[in-house]
Order: sequence, then C-alpha cells, then structure tokens
Amino acid sequence: MGIQTRSVSSSVPILSRFFGITIAMYYQDHQPPHFHARYGAYEALVEIDSGRVAGQMLGRALQMVLEWRTLYMAALQANWQCCLRREALQPIPPLE
Repeated sequence: MGIQTRSVSSSVPILSRFFGITIAMYYQDHQPPHFHARYGAYEALVEIDSGRVAGQMLGRALQMVLEWRTLYMAALQANWQCCLRREALQPIPPLE
C-alpha cells in the first residue's frame, strides 16, 4: 500500500502544532486513515492505526510525532471520520 505526500497548505485543516511541527488532515483524503506532519521542509504521512510512516522527517521530530499519535489515536480516528464527511475537525492538544 503506497502513501503519497502532498504539501500542507493554509487551506488544510490543522489539528495541532508543537515544537515547530504542524499536524493536518485533508478532507476526503485517500485510505488508509492518516495525517500529515510537517516540520520545516520535511513532510511525512503517518498511518493512524499502524504508525507506518511515508515521506521524510528529521529523527527527533518524527519521534515526537509518533509519541503524539500514540497519545491521541482516538481523537485522530474521530477526526478522520469527520474529514471523510467534510465536517469540522476538532483540535488536538500539542505534545508538551
């Protein structure tokens, strides 16, 4: 199963921001359920259920993204369903 990356733009719903990392989801995006993480010029897609990563992200930034995913998996899954229905997304707290 291939995951392709796209740039996170201002029209994309932002779920969270922490330590210079932006987490977003696209409305009606492709399967499997995932989110986009951007840090500077780096971007990765992270599958919500498995934690599988596609794209590029610096090591420490990726570790923080994966830790955040583990903490907020239920909220990510709920937001994915909202994205599919084009409903408003709920912000998710940042990693502290």
